[in-house]
Amino acid sequence: MPHKIKGSIMIEGVELTVTNPDKLLWPEAGITKAIYLQKLAALAPYLLTYTRNRLLTTIRYPHGANDTFFYQKNAPEPVPDFVDTQNYEGIRYIVMNGLPELLWLGNLAALEFHPSLHAINSTLPCEWMIDLDPSMEHEPRIMQAALIVGETLSSLGLQSVPKTSGATGVQIIVPITSGVTFDELRDIGHFVGKYVTQKHPELFTLERLKKDRGDRIYFDYLQHYGGKTLAAPYTPRAKPKGTVSTPLTWDEVRRDVSIQDFHLMNIIERLTTVGDLIAAVPPQPMELILKHLKKK
Repeated sequence: MPHKIKGSIMIEGVELTVTNPDKLLWPEAGITKAIYLQKLAALAPYLLTYTRNRLLTTIRYPHGANDTFFYQKNAPEPVPDFVDTQNYEGIRYIVMNGLPELLWLGNLAALEFHPSLHAINSTLPCEWMIDLDPSMEHEPRIMQAALIVGETLSSLGLQSVPKTSGATGVQIIVPITSGVTFDELRDIGHFVGKYVTQKHPELFTLERLKKDRGDRIYFDYLQHYGGKTLAAPYTPRAKPKGTVSTPLTWDEVRRDVSIQDFHLMNIIERLTTVGDLIAAVPPQPMELILKHLKKK
């Protein structure tokens, strides 16, 4: 069969060129660029919720997920007319507001999407995320750790949503009311991190240096800050199975589901059934906890 070099698709009135649609982006999973773009289009209503009106960093893998990659903060030239950009601290960021931008980036082999944690022209966080980062490549205790953090937050009156990073870790997301600052969330994060680390010293660590963590899971409350990024909910990841960063139910965490269970080839079916689990949780009140911490 001849290798199809180029095609084009019409999306919302925009004609997009698709280069090398048969190129394997996730060879082990058999996912070609054409399949990837189809999956991105189906993921768009979920993924774009968490990239809209934010500064976007992508990770591009021109030769597929197993090969060389680079982080892209500055918008690649030329920037099509339909793509919005925003200058911030000397960088011209892409703002991924719609499906044409998403598929344009997908065609450029952007396999991961990491938005800013604040909206454009704001210094306030959009939500709160705690990153549980294993020290080992395969961490069988990651769901146990996530459950402990979720139960600790619940004891403080906070509902939260666990999500797989799509790589090795889990993030715990707390929807928040507008007005809470990054510094206030760091204070709460430090308080929760200290508590779980004291209760479970064999499982958690607050040690920032990887070489000093041993086999413990790093409770990272510092990554959630202005100017930093975390993997967006519903972003694909450049891992062998084409895993996707997926919000979970707490029952799934209790059942010790595997991060590998959620990937590009089954995520749409899941989302059709469960919807966006993050959107189902209302903004959580932080005022009482902050008052309590200020008294200490």
